[in-house]
Amino acid sequence: MTPESALDMFREALFTALMLASPMLGVGLVIGLTVSIFQAVTSIQEMTLTFIPKMIGVILAVIIALPWMLRFMIGYTTTLFSSLGMAH
Repeated sequence: MTPESALDMFREALFTALMLASPMLGVGLVIGLTVSIFQAVTSIQEMTLTFIPKMIGVILAVIIALPWMLRFMIGYTTTLFSSLGMAH
C-alpha cells in the first residue's frame, strides 16, 4: 500500500463519516435555530425547550435516513474491501 492510497482511503473515510452524520446535524441545526428564534421572540429561556425538540428531531432523522445510510455504508465497505483486494 502506497502512502497515496492510504491517504485516499483516509479521505474517503472522512467523507463517508461526514455524509452519514449530515442528516442528523442538519436537522439539529434547523430545529435549534427555530427554537432559538422562538425563545428570542417570546423571552422564554427554558433549557429543555431546546433539548427535547432536537432529540426528537434527530431520532426521526435517523429513522428516516437509516435505509440510505445503510446503503451508503455498504457501498463504502464494498469499495474499501475491493480496493484492499479482499473481495472474492
